[in-house]
Amino acid sequence: MFEGMDGIGTRRLFGTDGIRGRANAEPMTPETMMRVAMAAADRFDGSGQRTAIIAKDTRLSGYLLEPALVCGFIALGWEAVTVGPLPTPAVSVLTRSLRANLGVMLSASHNPFHDNGIKIFGPDGYKLSDAQEQGVEAVMAEVESRRASPEALGRARRMEDAQGRYIEVVKSSFPQGMRLDGLRIAVDCANGAAYRVAPAVLSELGAEVIPVAVSPDGMNINEACGASHPQTICRAVRDCRADIGLSFDGDADRLVLSDETGRPVDGDRVMALIAAAWQRCGQLRGGAVAATVMSNLGLERYLDTIGLRLERTRVGDRYVVEHMRARALNVGGEQSGHIVLRDFCATGDGLLAALQVLAELVRSGKPASEALALFEPLPQRLENVRYGARDPLMVPAVQRAVADAEAQLDGIGRLLIRKSGTEPLIRIMAEAEDEHLVGEVVEGLAADIRAAV
Repeated sequence: MFEGMDGIGTRRLFGTDGIRGRANAEPMTPETMMRVAMAAADRFDGSGQRTAIIAKDTRLSGYLLEPALVCGFIALGWEAVTVGPLPTPAVSVLTRSLRANLGVMLSASHNPFHDNGIKIFGPDGYKLSDAQEQGVEAVMAEVESRRASPEALGRARRMEDAQGRYIEVVKSSFPQGMRLDGLRIAVDCANGAAYRVAPAVLSELGAEVIPVAVSPDGMNINEACGASHPQTICRAVRDCRADIGLSFDGDADRLVLSDETGRPVDGDRVMALIAAAWQRCGQLRGGAVAATVMSNLGLERYLDTIGLRLERTRVGDRYVVEHMRARALNVGGEQSGHIVLRDFCATGDGLLAALQVLAELVRSGKPASEALALFEPLPQRLENVRYGARDPLMVPAVQRAVADAEAQLDGIGRLLIRKSGTEPLIRIMAEAEDEHLVGEVVEGLAADIRAAV
């Protein structure tokens, strides 16, 4: 099964999750970021208040690009409110609670420090749709003519209590009267946006916190730590004899767990635990969980045993959220750890998801290894192949190899091949009961694609 580059369509700048690229090179230059801010301001200009909330993670390039965004909004007469390093979901929360017109997160998520990116949220706290992003791009070339007059320029201000506001919102999602006393929790913040708020929330709820990767220097974000490197939190859990480990990515919208044995736990098992818990207490809506085509078939089978459906979407947490909104669902996410709990936030929030898992551990009294072992995932293999200017999926030999692989798995498994929306990668995923066959299929296709690059 082929899946195109998610969400690209006719857009040039925006990909699966906003705009992303190498810092101080197009499109992540001050000049382009200023024009994007101006274009977004123009598209969302309304009567009355014109306010944009701007947050960032801990990358060095944030000092370069944040002022450019501020200048872009001011140039069109908007107020630009900077809040400093905060998780992406905090932008969603603050945009909605402050009745702002837009929210902007300056981050490249799990990418290395030399990359950066932006994610834009509308006044409802949801990420812009494909059509809205396309609209922003469409006016970039002509937005210069819409600059405000000198007397109508906007202003900039710093919001000093933004961190505290977000902390209180997150804590309010935890069951009233419940605490985390007696739990030892290792927390890997990826030297990123959650390095202050995540330990603070857990400590205030009574946990003993073992902080990992909470000393950002502008260049160590995601460096051998965070959700993309689960071995770090697994090792910390074993070394410190923690009850559970939480690992976030650079902007803290993703969560990967480690149980008390030091075994990693992905987003599929987190969704299973939360969905089952919410179903028992009558909180789950819609009789289903939304997840992408990447989620393991084991999750789908487990949900079926408890009377729930798994409704699959294209890859990208934004598409999961769009499906959830259309179907009135309140639990969804991605295997990679984006967990969306719409009762509390309009986008993926690693810390909110972690608190729901911790609440279930407290309720059940079970160790994490038992509470999270709700299903046995089918053997699944994912491999990424980097490519250059030539599209390997258009090469006839690769197309024939894909057809042969699909025939091998027909009726017994799944094959998904897609372009990444954030990096020049071909992602190959195969899944079946036969682990040896899965390995053969993925390794063969990866070799064929590399030969075509």
